[in-house]
Amino acid sequence: MITDKTISATSLPNGWPAIGLAAVHAQLTAPGERFEMEEVVVNGVKVRTWKHQPPTLRDLFLIARDFKDREFLVYENERISYGAFALATLKLAEELQLQGIRKGDRVAIVMRNFPEWPVAFFAAAICGAIATPLNAWWTGPELEYALKDSGAAVAIVDGERYQRIAAHFANCPDLARIYVTREAVEISHPMIGHLEELIGAPKEWSKLGDRPLPVVALEPEDNATIFYTSGTTGKPKGALGTQRNILTNIGTTSLVNARVLLRRGEPAPPPQPNDPQKIGLLVVPLFHVTGCEATLIPAIFFGHKLVMMHKWDAEKAMQLIQHERCTSAGGVPTIAWQLIEHPARAKYDLSSLDTVSYGGAPSAPELVRRIKEVFPQVKAGNGWGMTETSAAFCGNQGEDYVNRPASCGPASPVAELKIMSLDGARELPVGEVGELWAKGPQIIKGYWNNPQATAQTFVDGWVRTGDLARVDSEGFCFIVDRVKDILIRGGENIYCIQVESVLYEHPAVMDAAIVGIPHRTLGEEPGAVVHLKPGMQATEEELRAFVAAKLAAFEVPVKVKFWPEPLPRNPAGKILKKDLKAVFVA
Repeated sequence: MITDKTISATSLPNGWPAIGLAAVHAQLTAPGERFEMEEVVVNGVKVRTWKHQPPTLRDLFLIARDFKDREFLVYENERISYGAFALATLKLAEELQLQGIRKGDRVAIVMRNFPEWPVAFFAAAICGAIATPLNAWWTGPELEYALKDSGAAVAIVDGERYQRIAAHFANCPDLARIYVTREAVEISHPMIGHLEELIGAPKEWSKLGDRPLPVVALEPEDNATIFYTSGTTGKPKGALGTQRNILTNIGTTSLVNARVLLRRGEPAPPPQPNDPQKIGLLVVPLFHVTGCEATLIPAIFFGHKLVMMHKWDAEKAMQLIQHERCTSAGGVPTIAWQLIEHPARAKYDLSSLDTVSYGGAPSAPELVRRIKEVFPQVKAGNGWGMTETSAAFCGNQGEDYVNRPASCGPASPVAELKIMSLDGARELPVGEVGELWAKGPQIIKGYWNNPQATAQTFVDGWVRTGDLARVDSEGFCFIVDRVKDILIRGGENIYCIQVESVLYEHPAVMDAAIVGIPHRTLGEEPGAVVHLKPGMQATEEELRAFVAAKLAAFEVPVKVKFWPEPLPRNPAGKILKKDLKAVFVA
C-alpha cells in the first residue's frame, strides 16, 4: 500500500512536480486571475472565498440562459436546450409565486434524475425559496418525516414518489400544493396537479413564452438549500446551505484540473467560448450534494451537457458514453470499478472520455492504477466532501493522484483543514491520525431545526467531520476511517479502510467492506464481506492469506463472506455496513 508515510521527495517520479503545491495555489489565486480570492466575514468568522463566482443561484441561472442554443440535458429520447430549460424554469417560478411562495419558504423536490429536476430546483431558487431535495429512495414514512421537518409548502414529485407518499400528504400540515410529473393516473384533488399541465412535456418547453425573472432580493449569505444527511444512523438531519456555500463548488472543482496542469509545468488557460462542449454522464442522484452541488452547478456555469440515466446500468452507461461522446463519467468508486471491469467493455468506443472522477465514498488505491491501465487517455480524479461541506472540499487528480492513490488531495485554496485530537482539545502534527476538521466558505450554516446537533458539530466556523484522517508534509489529506466506524480489537485500532484497500488489490475483488463481529473477550474482530468480479473466483482462505501478507495479524479478517452482487449502498455511495453485519450473526 502507498500511504502518506511512504511519500517523500525522493519517492516521487523524477521531475514531478515541476511546481510545488503552495506556489501553484499562489499563482492560480493571484489578483486578476480567475481563481482570485477575497476575505469575507460570514457569521462572525473570517473566510476566504472565490472573488469571481456568481453571488447567487439567480446569477447562475442568468449565465445558463446565455447558453440558450446549447444542449443542456439528454434523457433517453428527450433533448433539452439551455433556452428551453430557462423558459420552463421561469414558467414554474411564476406559478410558485402565484401559489404564495416567498423568500425563505421550502420547496421540496422528490424525484429521480429527470429533466424536470433542475427546472424545479432553479424555479425555487430564483423565487428565493429554499430548495429541499429529498431522497427518492426513501419510503413513504421517511419522506413524510422530511416534508414535516422542513415545513415544505410545495412538493414537486414524480409519479413513483407520488404513489409512495400520497397517503402521507395529510400528515404534512405545511404542505399546500403538490405538482406531480410523469404520472399517467388522473388526479382529482384540489391541492394536487400535473406539472405537465403547467409547463408541458420537455419537448414542449422551447415553445413556452418568455417571462421576467421574479423580483426577489438575494445575497450570498441567504439560505438556498436543505439537503438531508445520509442517515445511516438515526434520523437524517437537514443541512442548511447558503447561496455562497453551493456556488463555491464552481471554483473548487475546476481548480483541481488547473492545478494538475501547472504542477506538470504546463499552462492552465481558462475555458474559452469556442471550446468543444464538455459532456458529462450524470449517474449520481441530483438529490445528493455530489450530483447537484458538485456536478450540476459547475456544469451550468461552464455550459456543459449532462446525459442523465434513469437507473445505473454499466452496459447502458457505456452505450451512452459511445453514442453521446461523453467526456466525463464517474460519481462514486463502485461506478468506476464496474466500467473498467465489465466483460462487455471492449464492445464500446469509450475513447471520448477524458476524466473519470468520484467521491462520496472511500476508494481503494488500486482503482487509479486500473483506470490508467484501461483508459490511458483519462485523468482519474478522487475527492472528499460531505453534505456539511456542500460537496467538494479536497480534490486529487492526474499525476498527484497516481503518486498518492490513498489521498483525497489537499484542501481547496479557499478552505482549511486540520487534524484534531478526538476530544477536540489540540491540533495534531503532520502524520498523526485524528479527527478531520474543515473550514471555509462551503461550510453550511448548521442543521435545520436542530440547534443541539448544530452546536455539537460546528465550532467557530469549523465542522467536526467525524472522519479520521492525517495529512502529509505537503498538505495532502488521507482519510483513514470514520471516528465511529473503527474497530477496536483487544485495545488495537483497526482502520477498516486500510483493510478494505488491501482486499481491493486482490485481482478477483470488486467490492469489499470490513465490519465488526462481536467477541466476548476482545470486544470485536474484523469480518469481510466481499463481492467478486464477474467470472473470477477466490476462497475465504485465499483472501485471508492475501491480507495477512500485507497487514498485521490482528487486522486480518477472521471470516470472509461472499455477497452475490455489489454491496448495498445509500445514495451517497456509502456502504450500508449495518445491513452487512447480519451475515455474521449465527
